[in-house]
Amino acid sequence: MPTSPDLPTLLLTGFGPFGGHHANPSQTVVRALHGSVIDGHRVSAVELPVVFGAALTVLRQALRRHRPALVVCIGQAGGRANISLERIAINVDDARIADNAAAQPVDVPVIRGGPAAYFTSLPIKAMLQAMRAADIPTEVSQSAGTFVCNHVFYGLMHALRRRKGVRGGFIHIPFSSEQAALHPSQPGLPVETMIQGIRIGLHTALQHTSDLAITGGAEH
Repeated sequence: MPTSPDLPTLLLTGFGPFGGHHANPSQTVVRALHGSVIDGHRVSAVELPVVFGAALTVLRQALRRHRPALVVCIGQAGGRANISLERIAINVDDARIADNAAAQPVDVPVIRGGPAAYFTSLPIKAMLQAMRAADIPTEVSQSAGTFVCNHVFYGLMHALRRRKGVRGGFIHIPFSSEQAALHPSQPGLPVETMIQGIRIGLHTALQHTSDLAITGGAEH
């Protein structure tokens, strides 16, 4: 679909493969949505490295370059059966495995001197309702872990704290069906289902204010 350079940007990020896998469904999903238009917003997809520190450098560069109206970062959470809408990012890097640069921080703050946590500014309950209405397996998650996904989620919300009107958050997706076939004990979803679910979630996010704004939740 043709896009106009005057459209506001919806920045979507995914990650490359990690942990011995040859693919990452978050990378596939954001590539599939790149260039599309959702509710008058042009989707720009950016791939982040699965590396502490470097992932935030690339994200900050993308924020400066695209000046987005909405930012949604997506990552893989192998072992989960549902698309997970993350509520909270915590100020801790504590890696069970090494990242793609062989770094494995333990109990290190994402941002030294930063607050203990940030809440998403996405309307996750409205997104949950819309995605489930389309039969997309979806849940609200209270923990984004302490690996590079949480690192990026926290770094994103810290960067957006002074960008008035710009909302953002993080979504975890399961293994793809192809990955799950290699790990019979692990659940997975077809990539097409995840693309559809993320598209619905993005549409809903653009149509609603954040749940915290509605309910008078904690300030960022």
